[in-house]
Amino acid sequence: QVQLVESGGGLVQPGGSLGLSCAASGIIFSAYAMGWYRQAPGKQRELVATITSGGSTNYVDSVKGRFTISRDNAKNTVSLQMNSLKPEDTAVYYCNAEVMRLGFRTVYWGQGTQVTVSS
Repeated sequence: QVQLVESGGGLVQPGGSLGLSCAASGIIFSAYAMGWYRQAPGKQRELVATITSGGSTNYVDSVKGRFTISRDNAKNTVSLQMNSLKPEDTAVYYCNAEVMRLGFRTVYWGQGTQVTVSS
């Protein structure tokens, strides 16, 4: 059974920092590209950051220079360090795992964790 369990969300003031973590089980973690997505109320889910199995990273422009994604293949975890947070970063953040195998794309999602940036 595949599980992606996020933790670390909460309430933070503008300009503050927060770290999210996602623990994966039931998959060969090192083979998967991992990502963080977010969904704000009334908006579509959007990509925040991804990290490939080889460690290459990609970020949406709005978080570049503020957020850092990293992975620990020994612990089967992916993290998102968020600095200089803005109210517009408020959303439910979802952990994502993806792999392409024999032409088929497999995707798993976590249950999400709320991040609220407010004074």
